[in-house]
Parts: sequence; structure tokens; C-alpha cells
Amino acid sequence: MRILVISDYDDNYNAVRPEGELFIGLHHAGADVQVMTYGNTPFAQKFRDAGMRVIDFHPKKKFSGEAVARIRKEIIEQDRQIIHLFNNKAIINGIRAVRGLDVKVVTYRGYTGNIHWWDPTNYLTHLNPRVDAITCVSGAVKEVFDRQLFFPKEKAVTVSKGHNPAWYQDIPTGDLGEFGFPKEAVIVSVVANARRMKGIPYLLDAIELLAKESPAHFLLIGRGLDDPATLATLDKKGIRNRVVFAGFRKDVLSLVKACDLSLLPSVKGEGLSKVLLESLFLGKATIMTNIGGNKGLAIDGESGIVIPPRDPEAMATAINSLVDNPDYRKKIGTAGQVYIQKNYTVERSVKELMAVYEGLLGE
Repeated sequence: MRILVISDYDDNYNAVRPEGELFIGLHHAGADVQVMTYGNTPFAQKFRDAGMRVIDFHPKKKFSGEAVARIRKEIIEQDRQIIHLFNNKAIINGIRAVRGLDVKVVTYRGYTGNIHWWDPTNYLTHLNPRVDAITCVSGAVKEVFDRQLFFPKEKAVTVSKGHNPAWYQDIPTGDLGEFGFPKEAVIVSVVANARRMKGIPYLLDAIELLAKESPAHFLLIGRGLDDPATLATLDKKGIRNRVVFAGFRKDVLSLVKACDLSLLPSVKGEGLSKVLLESLFLGKATIMTNIGGNKGLAIDGESGIVIPPRDPEAMATAINSLVDNPDYRKKIGTAGQVYIQKNYTVERSVKELMAVYEGLLGE
């Protein structure tokens, strides 16, 4: 089978790795996979090293005659049977490029929000009749499409983004000394960018509920988390001394590994949280909310702790259960690592995507 993938494999190597390794796996399984992306990035070179053809191009805007012509040229000259489109710039231009061509169109969706059958803009992308399949990163994303009126439910299919345990074996343990935590602190990592869906206000409410003598301290890693409103809330609640902001970090995995446990207080929107997957693969005891995109990442009380979203009391209880009991913390972390290594593999993802392609081609 002959596939053209159009995606933005940018310089954030760890962020794009699960998707990129999926297509390297397909290549090794015998598929002819060519990738259209920015050609000067680390993962573009990894595609080349694997023996794959890389087209150094990516659409710069959603409506681009140049992009349409370039994509169409590649489809015709390279005799592509399938194009797989991974962002709105690729999807809108890719759909226009296949007009009149006998090629299957596949799109990708990794987020549960903003899909509505009554929204005309959605028909420029995933709901366009020219789209033959939508690969959804989780069952929660697929359910969003299945609920749309007039939508053929067989189009949306779940293809997980598996990880390889080997990716995490050589991650160095970060040095938390720069953050000035007390020697007795039990440190909770929270990795997120400043978006409402991440549920940071509920985290602050939960921290306020912790006993003053609790050793729990929090390392918040990501862009924009230390905004004035958050800092004011910390001061008002009297918990400023418990929270340290690391900002954006390229060594995020090393920092998570150095912390004692991991927490993500998301309230909605997650398709499949890479942060949670990474924490689990690193063997960290992990607290997550039971929103749809997190379903199946852990068994509550066995391989992770799963709490309701927007529930500071439940969050505080979960934090206390791990902070106050190091043996339980270690047990949960080890069990979570075993569970995620078994259920979220690259090999599984390759098989799932291969089945989608074979179904489209009638193989």
C-alpha cells in the first residue's frame, strides 16, 4: 500500500515521537510510507534514516493554492493510494488536492471538542464527504463523531498512539535542587500549558485542603501557568510556598522522573493525554481524572488513581493517599508501568492503523 502522510513533525522530538514511530513501524511492516513535513527537523531525519522518503514541505495556511498544487503533484507522481492528514492546514488543502483523483482520504483527530454537525466549518475538515476515515486517538474521540447527526459511524475508528518502553530507559533523573523544595518534600509533578481544560483552579482548591503539615509540594511545568490570576489565588489561599513554576522545559521527562508522583487535573478535552502516558511509562504513581480521553489508561486503585473532574476534595484525598504512604506510592507506580507497557504499545498501534488502511483498500 502506498501512503502519503502530511503532518508537522516539529522540533519537539518527544511530542511527535509516538506518531512518527507509528509510521516507521508501518514502513518496516512493508507499507510504502512517504512523509510530507518540514525537512530540517530531528524526526524528518529519523524518517530518512529508516529509509523513508521525506518531502520537505508543509502548508503554511489553511487555504493555499501552492499547497494544493504540491500535494496533488505528489499524489499523482508517486501514485499514492491513501493520504493521511494530521492538522487543519493539511486537511483543508489535502481535501482540495484530491479532487477527481482515485485516492482515499484519512484525517486524524486527537481532541474531543469542537466537532458539531451543525457547524459549517467542520465540513472543511473531518465531516467533509470526501473524507473516507478518521483515525481517533481514543474511544472518547470516536464517540464524539458517532454522536453527530448524518455522520456515517463506520468512518471514525480508534487508533491509539502507543509508546515503546525503551524510550524511557535512558531518561536521566532531573535535579530538582534548583527549585528550592524542602528536604522532606514529597513532590507532585503537574505538566500542562495554561488552558482552561487543564483544571488548574481545581488543583489549587485541592492544595488548600491539604493539612499544613503535609509534605506535599507541587512542581508545575508548562507555559503560562504562573499568570497573575493564579499567583493571586495562591497568595489568597496561603499556599504560595507549596507551588513552584518551572515554565516550559525541554527536560520535562527528567523532571517528572525526579518527582515522587504525577497528577493531571484535566476537566475535558483530552483525546489521549501524552503526559499521563509518559508518567506511567516512567513508573510514577499517577492521579488522573475520569474524563473520556483518560479511559483505559489505569485501573483505579491498582495501576493509578482515577478521580472525578472538578472535585478538589477527591483530588486532595488522592494526593494524601500517595504522599502519606510511600509503599503504596511505589506499588501503584510499578503496577501502572506494567499495565501501560502491556496495553499501549507501538506494535498495537501499527496493527490498528494497518487494519484501517487495508479496509479502505479492500485488502
